[in-house]
Amino acid sequence: MDIVYGIMLDNGSGYNARCDSSLGLHVGDFCVIRKDFYLDYGQIVKQFDAPPPESTPAAPVEEERESGGTVFSAKKNEIYLIQRKATVVDQGKAHENQMRAKSALRITGQYVDRLGLPMKLINAHYSYDGKLITVQFSAEGRVDFRELVKLLSQEFNTHIELRQIGVRDETAILGGIANCGRPLCCCRFLKDFASINVKMAKEQDLSLTPSTISGICGRLKCCLKFEHEGYLELEKTMPRRGELCECKDGRGRVVDRNLLTQKVTIQLENSTHTVICPASEVSVVYLDKYKMRGGAGQGDPARQKQFGAEDATPESVEENETNPAPQQQKPVRQDGQNQNRPHGQQRKQGDRPQHPAGEQRPQNQNRPQQNNQNRPPRPQRQDGGNQNGGNRDGKQNQNRPRRPQQG
Repeated sequence: MDIVYGIMLDNGSGYNARCDSSLGLHVGDFCVIRKDFYLDYGQIVKQFDAPPPESTPAAPVEEERESGGTVFSAKKNEIYLIQRKATVVDQGKAHENQMRAKSALRITGQYVDRLGLPMKLINAHYSYDGKLITVQFSAEGRVDFRELVKLLSQEFNTHIELRQIGVRDETAILGGIANCGRPLCCCRFLKDFASINVKMAKEQDLSLTPSTISGICGRLKCCLKFEHEGYLELEKTMPRRGELCECKDGRGRVVDRNLLTQKVTIQLENSTHTVICPASEVSVVYLDKYKMRGGAGQGDPARQKQFGAEDATPESVEENETNPAPQQQKPVRQDGQNQNRPHGQQRKQGDRPQHPAGEQRPQNQNRPQQNNQNRPPRPQRQDGGNQNGGNRDGKQNQNRPRRPQQG
């Protein structure tokens, strides 16, 4: 039966590999792995319980992280094959490759400085048979390293692979001491970088100061996600800030709380004195004005807003629906037209009164008629222009040539 293992290389990257149980490999053993066109050397750091399918091909299974690194996953169907357990000769050759990798990293740094590329080299890894050199680096953006690959291929006369990783993977590889005084979690046991947001820090009652919730890498701390579920369980039995509570010293409001110690700080009413009490000795008080009244429709704000009464009940609703208030009818116009016609509705063709041909339409008596008999006629010039001798703007048109008349 095949067993799936998680392999870790000396440069911090990893992948999955499988082998038969007859090899007797355990966590911590070194082994030689057959990859695409070369042999690799790594250490077993994890053993998966679920065996792979029988029809699994030997293909790469590196799962890319959000930040650019790799993680172990037993869900991948494509895995590599472990060839054998490492011997003393294999271990000696692996140490020799590590020394060659340091020399290759130094030479690569010289070429980077010569080309002026904005990249920070982290480490280099030689494959077991020396057919591939993998160089990991970090950068703020994308880097065009095609010219660098050409120069390194000519220098080492082998295949070159440049891999860009994120700052979180870089910190996990280099290691360090966190603010709590312990080694970094990502360097010790957290190999899968999950998504982290500021909401997790709020739910854990932490200060949102960037220096408090950020790690050495400059990103949010990995422990925010790792401890999030535990804080949610502790928060279920704790009152929230601002709630009115009662304790043995009196009534007051919660101004602070500690989820780990399960204690709350209460400021008493009409006093500046604060007391610290366990959460089990505190009870939340709900005022009468916030309590819902009895009845199916009395506590519904939408129903109260609709009927305009605080004591709206289903009986009053049914009464209003069965006996609606009579609507006031609008007066009808003398000309027979209805004023209650809905807004925007067009008049039908049969609504307009028809007049026989040759008969004049009756005029509205109330509308004043315009009398233009007393209006003096506008004087006209003989040349067809204005009497003032100019155009509408009052300018003279004496020098303007006249348009010739067509015969």
